[in-house]
Amino acid sequence: MDLSNRTVAIVGGTSGIGRELARRFAAAGSTVAVGGRNQEALSELAREGFGTFAIDVTDSDSVGSFRDAVLARYPELDTVVTMSGVMVLEDLHDLAHFETVKTTIDTNLLGTIRVIDAFTPHLVGQGAGTFITVTSGIAFLPFPPMPSYAASKAAVHAYSEALRAQLDGTGVGVVELVPPAVATAGQEQVNPHALPLADFATEVMHLLTQEPTPREILVEGVLMHRWAEREGTYDDLVAQRSQALAMLPSRQG
Repeated sequence: MDLSNRTVAIVGGTSGIGRELARRFAAAGSTVAVGGRNQEALSELAREGFGTFAIDVTDSDSVGSFRDAVLARYPELDTVVTMSGVMVLEDLHDLAHFETVKTTIDTNLLGTIRVIDAFTPHLVGQGAGTFITVTSGIAFLPFPPMPSYAASKAAVHAYSEALRAQLDGTGVGVVELVPPAVATAGQEQVNPHALPLADFATEVMHLLTQEPTPREILVEGVLMHRWAEREGTYDDLVAQRSQALAMLPSRQG
């Protein structure tokens, strides 16, 4: 993928990985529009020269308004990155966790689908473009304290595969970005093994420039997750990650 002259919309680009990728795309020569809910962050990014737009991916009307505003300003849009997501611990012994389930699925899975549906007619109509969906290493190697997050990201992976097949022949590609734990929003304190954000972004941008563009963007740090079943390490790794269940309230005391 040539990153020097693309027009990119990053949904969920106001913080963390999304914001860093917005800056990296811009540095490579692309025009970048950023969508999100955090007005303060949007204002900061606007001062950096990005096009900024409000969007709530759980609201179909908001997604439609975002699409219309972006395409009015950037009719040449050719790349849509779906970054929006929530990541919350769940204690399945507490039935109140179902509210977390609904929020997680509505944001991570349905939000992704809403954005894709909104922009598919434009990209297909121009006969070229790319969707970049974002899953997680947890989609392939579950982290038991976050069951709905794992389920939502596994679903986005499957949806991405089906979307790629259905768009075959239209000129629109589907690339799946699969992050491992990345040190954003204080995760370097929570997970000392998290990959530094700058290192992750550098590796991602390098992989995106390969020809042909990989169907999955897999940095070195996520390979153990992605191929655990193939390598025969899946059961041992899930058991190891299950030790983190000790942090849940029902396991305390």
